[in-house]
Amino acid sequence: MNEKPIRDRLVEHGQTLFSAPKQLVEFTKVQQADNLLNDLTSHPHAFVLACVMDRQIKAEKAWIIPYQISEKIDGFSMEALGALSRTDVNRLMAEPEPLHRFVDTMAGNFHSAVQRINQNYAGEAARIWAGRPSSAEVVYRFLEFDGVGPKIGNMAANILAREFKIPFADYFAIDISADVHVRRVFGRLGLCGADATVEQVIYKAKALYPEFPGMMDLPSWEIGRKWCKPRGPECGKCYMKDLCPTAKGIK
Repeated sequence: MNEKPIRDRLVEHGQTLFSAPKQLVEFTKVQQADNLLNDLTSHPHAFVLACVMDRQIKAEKAWIIPYQISEKIDGFSMEALGALSRTDVNRLMAEPEPLHRFVDTMAGNFHSAVQRINQNYAGEAARIWAGRPSSAEVVYRFLEFDGVGPKIGNMAANILAREFKIPFADYFAIDISADVHVRRVFGRLGLCGADATVEQVIYKAKALYPEFPGMMDLPSWEIGRKWCKPRGPECGKCYMKDLCPTAKGIK
């Protein structure tokens, strides 16, 4: 199979998204929460803390946690967050209803993230990506936060570059975030086997577009969410239908 036309179309769509004007990113579909998460000038730590919370629950539920805590403490300054004890954070995340599936673990990660931002970045989370750092350095800095693995580290760097237009020295270290949607799309497009592992998908993306593997992340994710569903894929609506071997096999 000739993979190049498939790669080129995914990359083309990714480049269109990458070069589009900056807009409000709708992480949660709740206006006040999204305003907070998009405020990299006054509250860059909200974005970082949301990334830390994004684990084993739906993304929208994870990303709204900073706003929910801000409502409980009447603000979201680093000074106010830094004054919270580990016990305080646990209570805020547990009562009156749990904000996360794993309250105790994520409360610990939230608290330690606040401490890291204060200690390593003088309370200014934007220093994580300031000064045109290399993509590898940005991913590494996210990986230093408790609970953040390669998937979230790469996702965070990709969002900063693609959505917030933060300039990096390069983009080669931003890998594709191989979640269930991306893996399914790569498999159905014939880029990987249907049962490919996360690592196989990541390295396939590196092989296809080494200068910026993560460029194919959002296009693949969107296809998986909108059309390439686990059951009843809507191949006729997908812009990859003429190249997709799976679509061609569906009558």
